[in-house]
Amino acid sequence: MANRLVRGAHTVEDTLAFLAIFGLAVMLLADAVAQKVFKTGIKESQVYIEQLVLAATFIAAAVTAREKKHLALATGLFLPARLKGLATTVSAALASGLTLAFGLSALSFARNAFTAADRVGFLPKRLVVLIMAAGFLAMSLRFITTLEKKKARWGAALAAVVIGLFFGFEPLVHLVTAGGTVPAPALSAAGESLQPLISGLAGPMIIVLIAAAFLGLPIFVVLGGVGYLLFAKGGQPLEIIPNQAYGVLTGTAIPAIPLFAAVGFFLSESKAGERLVRFFQSVLGWMPGGMTVMAVVICAFFTTFTGASGVTILCLGGLLAIVLERAGYPKRFTVGILTASGSIGLLFPPSLPVIIYGVIAQTSIKDMFVGGLLPGVFLVISVVSVGVIYSWKHHIPRQSFKFREAVGAFRESFWELLLPLIVFGLYLGGIVNLQQSAAAALLYVWIVETFIKRDMKIRDLPRIFLRAAPIIGGVLIILALANGLSYYIIDAQIPQKLSDLVTAKIASPYVFLLLLNVALLVVGCFMDIYSAILVVVPLIIPLGIVFHIHPVHLGIIFLANLELGYLTPPVGLNLYLASYRFEEPISRVYRDVLIFLGIGLVAVLLITYVPFLTTALL
Repeated sequence: MANRLVRGAHTVEDTLAFLAIFGLAVMLLADAVAQKVFKTGIKESQVYIEQLVLAATFIAAAVTAREKKHLALATGLFLPARLKGLATTVSAALASGLTLAFGLSALSFARNAFTAADRVGFLPKRLVVLIMAAGFLAMSLRFITTLEKKKARWGAALAAVVIGLFFGFEPLVHLVTAGGTVPAPALSAAGESLQPLISGLAGPMIIVLIAAAFLGLPIFVVLGGVGYLLFAKGGQPLEIIPNQAYGVLTGTAIPAIPLFAAVGFFLSESKAGERLVRFFQSVLGWMPGGMTVMAVVICAFFTTFTGASGVTILCLGGLLAIVLERAGYPKRFTVGILTASGSIGLLFPPSLPVIIYGVIAQTSIKDMFVGGLLPGVFLVISVVSVGVIYSWKHHIPRQSFKFREAVGAFRESFWELLLPLIVFGLYLGGIVNLQQSAAAALLYVWIVETFIKRDMKIRDLPRIFLRAAPIIGGVLIILALANGLSYYIIDAQIPQKLSDLVTAKIASPYVFLLLLNVALLVVGCFMDIYSAILVVVPLIIPLGIVFHIHPVHLGIIFLANLELGYLTPPVGLNLYLASYRFEEPISRVYRDVLIFLGIGLVAVLLITYVPFLTTALL
């Protein structure tokens, strides 16, 4: 009976996640058609879109917790086997306790931030925003229930309740006493008496969180928890965290993120990869290193839609490895070039990190995409050059060019090859906005893979959306929670203080850029790109202004360095995904990518010190 109830709850959750993401795409498409055809648009469509993004984020984040797929540092893999169980239990207790506190804050935010007159259609806005609290509370429960040992579950649950109620006590008081409808002087007095203790323990708790990040604590809990505890330490309202989450998720560019992520999964779940391999193999196979060019270009194509999330390595790594090894490349070289190519398309439209950077830095996303084209091509060429030189030096055999084979392969892959041009044309051509182009791309790829190529059936639509849910939930919940920490950083005037310190010590912009590269590489070693954008970008924007760095150039420098971070030991994400996918020890993967890491470093330095590469097309 219990198992049946759990399965039923999972089905409801999956259905709601699908409906939120699907509804978002439908609303954007309908609004675009209404604007272009009827010149009106849908009344209050932006309000509905914002709330659908909110729902999609927190439902998908709950699904991600259920599947144990929230992004975390891979450093926990280095722990001895006897300590991994303890580390998992501690991480679960902290994650559960803090998401419980987030949930209490979200309840208070929903009650106090909106009036009864605020509505979304016929629904009170308070009711809609409660999806945040529901998502946090569901994740809090999931972090405990996914522990394997019963004894560990009980211990972690007890610790989580203590942590959650202690640090969430103030929002709980605000919730109970909201509007003065419930007089609770004793509760308010208890909250005031607890405040000094909460402030005193917040500092040590921040240290615990940072340490737990290296044990596998989800990144969104670390960043959101640090921000939450900093506000608690300063005696500020803890509803700031859900308020900032709500603010960033209802931004105009955010709806593009889940939709482009879904596009990537539609491509990876179909046979699009096989068709593209055949096409580039037939067109480029006659060149020295033509097969490596094929592999890098295809990885770049997929990464533009999957956002350097590792999906490219996991979905295409096996196929491309077989093709390269059959062409005569040894496994170590194959692992190296495919690992290096896993994030190589990061600067091309419609890359999710570029969109998020534009939102946080308040820089034109269109200019970011245009500015990233030449540096992106340069990075691709840098990886390709290694493959070409290796192939020439080791006399890797080439295949003869067959015109009829190339034409046939082109016909087979034509519809997939057209996809980037559609995104370029619609968005960069100014026909539709970014989120509408994402919806159009999703509709296009679904029609192609379902009705033209017939790789999928209509009934597969919910399944593929749910396959994308962990990426959508994992990325957006980081975006939501880290925004609170960003707000604290700005509110505490840390960027200005850092700017004053740097300008007092450094006069040359070239020295600043070199130090920036070093700092960003270190950040890339230990932090995923989405977290880094939220935390680090507010710090470097004022420095870029002081040293007169073009804002788009600064953004491309940042993203190129973080792209390289995916390959940087000890915890570059692609290194671990490659170790898993290619069944190679992590130490050997380190050695396999070393040459590509060196070439990438040279390329990043050239992008940094030759701003023309970025600004030429602006």
